[in-house]
Amino acid sequence: MPTVNRKHKDRLFSFLFGSKANREWTLSLYNAVNGTSFTDPEEIQFTTIEDAIYMGMKNDLSFILCYVMNIYEQQSTYSPNMPVRQLMYAGKLYDKYIQTNNLNIYGKKIVRLPVPKLIVFYNGAEEKEDTVLKLSDAFREEAGTVESDIDVRVRMLNINYGKNRELMEGCEPLREYAWLVEKIRENREKMDIEAAVDKAIDEMPEEFVIRKFLIGNRAEVKDMCVTEYNEAETLQMIREEGREEGREEGREEGEDRLGKLMILLISAQRTEDAQRAAVDKEKRRTLYEEFNIV
Repeated sequence: MPTVNRKHKDRLFSFLFGSKANREWTLSLYNAVNGTSFTDPEEIQFTTIEDAIYMGMKNDLSFILCYVMNIYEQQSTYSPNMPVRQLMYAGKLYDKYIQTNNLNIYGKKIVRLPVPKLIVFYNGAEEKEDTVLKLSDAFREEAGTVESDIDVRVRMLNINYGKNRELMEGCEPLREYAWLVEKIRENREKMDIEAAVDKAIDEMPEEFVIRKFLIGNRAEVKDMCVTEYNEAETLQMIREEGREEGREEGREEGEDRLGKLMILLISAQRTEDAQRAAVDKEKRRTLYEEFNIV
């Protein structure tokens, strides 16, 4: 497996759409998602969280435009837990917004805040339809009919190549990104991930607007793709090992222990230990002891 350059923590999605140099693409994406027609990319205020770590990755992309706080995540492995994750991101973003604008949330006057819009762009191999993920779906059934005072809705859009035609037609860079991901996936069946990325970039049509940018940043693009590929592979191993521990120790207890361990390792940015723990029982036992997980 190629060595990953840890300086490149972005996903390719955020590298393309979260860069100030590519504001036009971000604006195109926003317009396509919301059915708007804003024309000035300079109005975009990027607010991406630098320290919200998940599998060594930062929050993909967040920005404010016309008093709307947009939180965008690209997801190559489906997770129904995006509402709680994006709730956590939103909390950090609101805290940052309040402090940056010197707002007084303890005063008698209401503080006006940007409206949150939460989007997941899904491009995993597993077939998924567009849907709305809700935080309330995760609430414990044991609570009975108690009504929650909080809910979060996250719109999940399938951006695999060939899906969501209207969205793709509204944002050319997104359609080209979907094409690239599909080509890498096809090439990956015959070669390693680095070669697959190289071949996909080389075969990209000349007229693609993202082509020049990708060629000029080829090394970074390959590192991002390798990192994300490793992440997806590790998550799959974690699932399989969780099921195995569930069989050995009682399903709920086994999966619980592994889940707690992974949360702690990921929070500490110990991605390599998380990868080893996913496949090595002895390493897991050592880490359970280190973190006092019983």
